[in-house]
Amino acid sequence: MLDFVRIACAVPKVSVGNVKKNTADICSYMEKAEFQGVDVLLFPELCLTGYTCGDLFFQDALHVAVRLGLREILEYSKKYPNLISVIGLPVKLEGKLYNCAAVISDGDIGGLVPKTRIPGGERRWFTSGMDVQLCLDYQELGICTQEEAGANRYVELSTKQLFCVGNVPFGVEICEDAMAPKTPSLDLAVNGAQMILNLSASPEFAGKRVQRREMVKHLSESLNCVYAYCSAGVTESTTDMVYSGHSLIGENGSILAENDTVADCDYMLLMDCDLGKINADRIRSQYFETSAGTDYTRNHLGNREFRGDGSLYAVNKLPFIPADQQTRKERCLEIFRIQAAGLRQRLATVGAKAVLGISGGLDSTLALLVAVEAMRSLGRPLTDVHGITMPCFGTSDRTYRNSWELMRKLGISAKEINIRSAVTQHFADIGHDMNVHNGTYENSQARERTQILMDYAGVVGGLVVGTGDLSELALGWCTYNGDHMSMYAVNGTVPKTLIRWIIEAVSELPDYQCARDVLADILDTPISPELLPPDAQGKIAQKTEDLVGPYALHDFFLYYTVRYGYTPTKIYTLACRGFASDFDRPTVKKWLKSFYRRFFTQQFKRNCQPDGVKAGSVGLGPRGDWQMPSDAAAALWLEEAEGL
Repeated sequence: MLDFVRIACAVPKVSVGNVKKNTADICSYMEKAEFQGVDVLLFPELCLTGYTCGDLFFQDALHVAVRLGLREILEYSKKYPNLISVIGLPVKLEGKLYNCAAVISDGDIGGLVPKTRIPGGERRWFTSGMDVQLCLDYQELGICTQEEAGANRYVELSTKQLFCVGNVPFGVEICEDAMAPKTPSLDLAVNGAQMILNLSASPEFAGKRVQRREMVKHLSESLNCVYAYCSAGVTESTTDMVYSGHSLIGENGSILAENDTVADCDYMLLMDCDLGKINADRIRSQYFETSAGTDYTRNHLGNREFRGDGSLYAVNKLPFIPADQQTRKERCLEIFRIQAAGLRQRLATVGAKAVLGISGGLDSTLALLVAVEAMRSLGRPLTDVHGITMPCFGTSDRTYRNSWELMRKLGISAKEINIRSAVTQHFADIGHDMNVHNGTYENSQARERTQILMDYAGVVGGLVVGTGDLSELALGWCTYNGDHMSMYAVNGTVPKTLIRWIIEAVSELPDYQCARDVLADILDTPISPELLPPDAQGKIAQKTEDLVGPYALHDFFLYYTVRYGYTPTKIYTLACRGFASDFDRPTVKKWLKSFYRRFFTQQFKRNCQPDGVKAGSVGLGPRGDWQMPSDAAAALWLEEAEGL
C-alpha cells in the first residue's frame, strides 16, 4: 500500500440562487473527478446556492430547491461509490439557518458539519453551529419521500465528527473557522484527522492570496496533516467584492498544489497527498495521542482503500537537497554554521586544537572548512587547526596535490606523514600478503591513519575531528575503529549528496575565496577512499560508487527509510519515478537490496559512533536519532524487496 490519497478542489461556475444549474454542475464535476481517480472531491462554501444570495436565504423557495438538489446529488453519487464529495449548502432547521458542509458517499450523507465562526455580515442569515449536536433523519431534512422515511436513515449535524475511510479519518471546517483562536481543525487533528477539508468563500483583495497560502502552510504543518482549501469563484455576486476561487492543497507545511489565476472559477485542482508522511510524523509525536478527547463521532464511509497512486506527487530524487538554488545555498550555509557551532563549543570546552586527516576528498574538505570556521569564530589563529595528509598505496597525484594546496591556502598547520612503510611493516607482522587487495589490505591503511591522528592529537594538545558522513554510516562504508572513529564527528548527519553543495556554497564566502580554485577541483574529483593502487595512468582506480552503488540512490533510500519508515515497495516505487531518466528498474532494485543488507548488518558501527552535532532532520546517532539492535534481521525487508 502506497498511502496516497487523491484530492480535488472543484470550483464550479456558480449561478447565484440557481440551485438547479448548480446541482448539475456539481454532478458534472463528480463525473470528472471519478474519471481522474479522485478519492475526495471538495467544493466551495454554499456552492449549491451560491455564497452571495443575501436575503434570498430567507426564501422558502430556495430551501425547497436545496432539498431537491441535495436529493439529486445523493442519487447521482451512487454511480461513483468510491468517490467522497463534500459540498456547501444552507440547512434550515427549527427556525434557524446553518451554513453547512455535507459529506456525501455512495448515496448517503455521512454527516453535516456547521460553520462555527460566523462573520458580521453573515450573522444576518446564519447561526453558529458551535454548540449544536443533532441527530436528524432524512425526513426531517426533507430529502426523502414518505415511502423512504421508514428506512430510518440518520444524519448527525455537529462539528464533533470525523469521517473515516478504512483507517483514515478526516475532518471538515468552513472558511473563517480556520482563523479562530482555537480552530475546529485543531480538535479534529488531535482526535485523529489526517486530512482537513475547508470549504470557503473568500473575497479577493491585495495581499489576501498570500495570507491564505501562509494559513494553509501553517495549519498543515502545525496540525501535521493534509489541508485542502477550496474557495468560491469569481461568478459569485460582485455587488461589493470579487471572490477569489483560490484553491490550495497543503501537506506538512508545503503547498503541493494551487491554482494560478487571481480571480478564478470553472476548474478542478488535483493532487496526490502522502498520508505515509503524516502517519510517520504522528507516530513519533505524543501530542496527538495525549490530547485526544472522547466526544467525537466517527462516521465510517466504507473500508475501501484510496485510489491515489502518487503519480501526481512530485518526487524529489535528492530529498536532502532543496531544488531551488537560493534555498539550497541558504540551507547549505545554515548546516555549515551549525557544524561549526558544534565544533566551536567542543573546542572551547576542552581547550583543544583541531586535528584532522586531509585526503583531498569531499568529506575531509568539508570537515577542514568547518574546523577553520570554528577556530576563526573562537578568535584563535588558524594554525591551531592541524591538517595531516597521509599518502599510501592508493593516493593519486591529484588528491595529494589538492590536499596540500587546500591546507596551504587556508593557512592552517600542515603536515605529511607517509604511512606506506608503517602499513608494509604491519602486513609483515600479521602475515598478510600485500599483493592480496582484500579487506585487510584496505582496513589496515584506514586504521593506521586513525592511530596517527589520535597520537598526534596527544602531541599537540588536539582533538581529532572526524570526517565520515551520514551516507557512509548508513552503509557501514567505514573501517571499524579506523575512519569510523574520532573525538568529534562534524559530518555525521550530512549525506554525501549534500556535501558537495555545502562546499560550493562555502567557497563563495569571502573568507574562503582564496581556496576557490582548489575547492572546485576537489568537487570534480571522483569519490574514492583511495585504498587500492591507482591505475596505470596514476588516476583513481577505486571508485566508491562502483562498489557500493550510487550515493544518490542510497541517500534516497536512507531518507525514506529513516525519516518516514516507508516499506521497500513504496521506496522502490518512488525511486523508480524519481530516477526514471537515470536508472532502470532492475538497477534500482539491485541497490535497494544492497542498501537493506548493509544498513542492517552495519548497525554495530553506528551504535558506538562519536559525538557530533545534528544538522538535519535525518540522523543515525545512537543517542536519540536512530536506535536499533546491532543483530536485527533484515529478512523482512529483503524478502519484500526481492519480490518487487
